[in-house]
Amino acid sequence: MAKYKTKGLDCWQRAKELRVKYYQDYAEAHDRGALRWEGGAWMFDAVPQSLEGEIHVLTEEPYGASVGANPKLQVRYQEAAEGKWGCARDLCAYLRNYWGSILLNEYAFGGEWPKSDFIFQNHICCSHAKWLQVADEIAGGDIPFFCFDVGVGAYDKIGERQIRYVVDQLHDGIEFLEKHTGRKFSDEKLIQNVKNTYDSCCYWAKTCELNQAVPAPLDEKTMFSLYVLGCLEKSNPDFAHFYKYELYPEVKDRVANQIAAVANEQCRVITDTQPPWGFLRVYRYLEQYGVVAVANLYTNSLIGWWTHDDKGNLVPYPTLEEQGITIKDRDHALWLLVEGELKGKLEWAQFYGAKYKNYFVTKIARQWKCDAAIIHLNRGCEGTAQHQMEMKIALQNMGLPVLTFEGNMADEREFDEARTYRLIDLFVRETLGLKKVTD
Repeated sequence: MAKYKTKGLDCWQRAKELRVKYYQDYAEAHDRGALRWEGGAWMFDAVPQSLEGEIHVLTEEPYGASVGANPKLQVRYQEAAEGKWGCARDLCAYLRNYWGSILLNEYAFGGEWPKSDFIFQNHICCSHAKWLQVADEIAGGDIPFFCFDVGVGAYDKIGERQIRYVVDQLHDGIEFLEKHTGRKFSDEKLIQNVKNTYDSCCYWAKTCELNQAVPAPLDEKTMFSLYVLGCLEKSNPDFAHFYKYELYPEVKDRVANQIAAVANEQCRVITDTQPPWGFLRVYRYLEQYGVVAVANLYTNSLIGWWTHDDKGNLVPYPTLEEQGITIKDRDHALWLLVEGELKGKLEWAQFYGAKYKNYFVTKIARQWKCDAAIIHLNRGCEGTAQHQMEMKIALQNMGLPVLTFEGNMADEREFDEARTYRLIDLFVRETLGLKKVTD
């Protein structure tokens, strides 16, 4: 007998449709006289998207992850990057998928590689700036390129000087955009795009906060497919509407009615970094034991913005509406955009030391009522996998049993599925004392 009621998300099909349309729009942009550009999932997309006229973006990491979800395709792209370009195998797996796709002149969603009109990128991870610089070289070396620095310190070091440093770079970026596209920049669009960005980032955090409930209304495998919209384009009005008016209210209703992601939830785990995308069935294997992954610094804060309440708990960053802010002009819009990203995106903090990652991961483990931790030692992303063994010790010191398994988020050659299942069986049975759940 199931312990809790469960059902799929009513808005699931809508999320799929939005993602498909995004990749189709990018591929077909030139057919409609629209511009297309490349950038990262952590890009401040509200800025380029404020050019007049129709414009579409391809964000690099989600594209690399989409390729990673197809083991046969990812191996071809990885081998192309390594063989045709001489790319080192220990570089970012997303990067290698992306470069291989260009080298083979294939778009993972059908047709030839859709070359962009310009590149607009920020630099936080060690590979970000060079990633698209090399992508440009592979594609012909004639794509206008702009990159700005956001490495100004962790959330608790951000003040007016750090925000102004990034804002001034964005003003330069606007000049770049107008010069190289021949289009005017619209302050009216920028203001709306900043509002959309706040709604996307704050309401994703609000949705993740709801997963503190018992039973958890969402499992992480499902959450991976939901946060990705914000990684594609946070300023997209359809995506912002989805988070604010479709996903969040539905998950809130699930909590109120105790509708669970896993009907026989009996163990809640925190995870870390990206999963092996081609093998997400690992999460379904865990569910046979009633184990549900409920939170992850990466999942919660890749796009979600967070702050602290007066008790020191993590809480969603307030929307502009909640702050009572009316955007005045271009500089004010850019300031608010930068402030939200630098102060609210806690995922960036780990780049400044293990103490930050340990602080947030242990805090999440407590607030989300986690019973154990499962850590993917991800060879595919050196940035998000930083400090993992220090984090393991921190979690163990707070009394949580911890399982680690080796793998790669987007290179199936680095992942041993059978061995991972054996590790899970031993951990869940011997350490957690759980048996497989039968309905």
